[in-house]
Amino acid sequence: MKNSEQDNLLWRVAQFIWNEAATLDAREYDSWLDLWNPDGLYIIPIEEAEDYAEVLNLCYDDDKMRRDRIKRFQDGFSISSAPPAITARTVSRFVIDAVDGETVVVSCAQHLVEDKFGRQRLWAANVHYTLTATDSGFMLQKKVVRLLNSDGVLNSFSYLF
Repeated sequence: MKNSEQDNLLWRVAQFIWNEAATLDAREYDSWLDLWNPDGLYIIPIEEAEDYAEVLNLCYDDDKMRRDRIKRFQDGFSISSAPPAITARTVSRFVIDAVDGETVVVSCAQHLVEDKFGRQRLWAANVHYTLTATDSGFMLQKKVVRLLNSDGVLNSFSYLF
């Protein structure tokens, strides 16, 4: 891939991820669900693993689990989401790790500030995306959010990372 093609791809990937972050901060969960391939996986692991399906995770969501989680947020039946937190994400340090046909693997850093009940908490994560290129843009195939303190004391989350 030529440098100009690589730069263009990196720019399009960054725009997609920034848009995803803005969608989550706005709690536009139905729009977020539309960004996913039906067989995609949303994972928040506790520890690094070769196969996240074989270990304990904070979150390991296929399409049904993503939709169930969103429904709980939207219906207010989750104690952790009443009231919902206000979030602001910063996503940076984009690196394209691999390109294979229509599949792009990218990693980045994310800081998420949560404001709830008059207090703020900061979460930092390394995020790995597997994106599928389509005629209309990218689709999420896999998102792995590696919280820096995933093996420490964690509170309930009323939002998605």
